[in-house]
Amino acid sequence: MISGTSHDGIDATVVEFEEQDGHLTGKVLQSASTPYPLALRARLVQALPPAATTLAEMCELDTLVGQCFAQAALDLIHDAGPVDLVVSHGQTVFHWVEGGEARGTLQIGQPAWIAEATGTPVLSDVRIRDITAGGHGAPLVSYLDALLLAGHDGTAAALNLGGIANMTVVSGESELFAYDIGPANALIDAVVAGRKLNNMGYDIDGRIAATGTVHDGLLDVLLDDAYFRLPAPKSTGKEHFHLPYVEDTLKTACPGLSDADLVATLTELTVRSVARDVRAHGIDLVVASGGGCRNSVLMDGLRRTLPGVVITQSDDYGAPADDKEAIAFALIGWCTAHGLPGTVPAGTGAREGRILGTLTPGSGPLTLPAPATSAPKALTLTGG
Repeated sequence: MISGTSHDGIDATVVEFEEQDGHLTGKVLQSASTPYPLALRARLVQALPPAATTLAEMCELDTLVGQCFAQAALDLIHDAGPVDLVVSHGQTVFHWVEGGEARGTLQIGQPAWIAEATGTPVLSDVRIRDITAGGHGAPLVSYLDALLLAGHDGTAAALNLGGIANMTVVSGESELFAYDIGPANALIDAVVAGRKLNNMGYDIDGRIAATGTVHDGLLDVLLDDAYFRLPAPKSTGKEHFHLPYVEDTLKTACPGLSDADLVATLTELTVRSVARDVRAHGIDLVVASGGGCRNSVLMDGLRRTLPGVVITQSDDYGAPADDKEAIAFALIGWCTAHGLPGTVPAGTGAREGRILGTLTPGSGPLTLPAPATSAPKALTLTGG
């Protein structure tokens, strides 16, 4: 279960894993997306950086988000049947990066509410252990990407277009690296929600961007952000890319820009920053996932800007684009339950892989499977 950097709701997926002779099979049994109540989403937006907040507000949000996750888990278990483990990523509210080094991360959504409601053990707080080992705690989906893209002859990239765009690059059998490219939907969503351009808080199918014209001057300023020049591994979030960031840039670059032109320019920022990195790494295959896949202006822009690159979606690899991150955290849960690291050190910059997460017992004794003797080398995902 995860609510990503778009903080619009909870994506949950039930996956049944089976390992045999180093090959892991994951059967996706059920998936669901549960929107946050509008009032809760508004409170989350108001509490996120660079806004000031209070410990009282964080305590209340931790409870309210945890209760939402608990209800989403209950609903999915009702439809899919009992599960052995719930993995809750929760809601990221701050990711502390200083001097190019990740120093801490905070996800809220108290897991005890899920354990109490479902009676099932809950694995949570999955990012921090990687950070303690020198990693960025992101992108953790790189572990799933490495297994799904294994065997591609050229250089492939798994591209996630959530609030932040992140990419896992796989070349050959062993070469892998991953990092956050920059904003995907974060700035677009911030403008749409902040200026109340619709009631959904995001640019549905790129309709607003399609009516605007890209402002080249503003685009050049945005593309010159120092974050884009940092070497991988690196991570970012709404601590850096947020609405005041846009408004401050507008004041100096092009005050008075129309809403549609601004959204078109921010969409093109995602296209250009992603395409620039795809070309730099000699990538010939891009497998996209995340909410940005539903934005036709963004996806058409990538295909226009990368004419020699095959661009497809993770659905072709058994991981539906909207469910891929939830599947990735289910995989991390399987690894933790079997005593295996859930990271690829080259994907996060950590010294070594680590077993991830904190376990909250369910209604009975906490029992785990016998430790696995080796990590899986490949993964096949199928529908239920």
